[in-house]
Amino acid sequence: MNKYITIKDAAHILNVSKITLRNWDKSGKLKAHRHPFNNYRVYKIEDIDKVLEMIESSDFIIRSIKYLNALQN
Repeated sequence: MNKYITIKDAAHILNVSKITLRNWDKSGKLKAHRHPFNNYRVYKIEDIDKVLEMIESSDFIIRSIKYLNALQN
């Protein structure tokens, strides 16, 4: 079953602005769906989870690179 959250909640979870989410939607980076009654943007929780995983893995890679650079100095 697909669960959806509002743009406000998605922005809070991802720690980005609602404008950023709108831009990501326009560019196809994170597609929004439309609420059937009011046509507002809503996001699938599973899509938000995927973005969070990408952010966390990117953070891990950056921390690892910084750590390796510090070892070399």
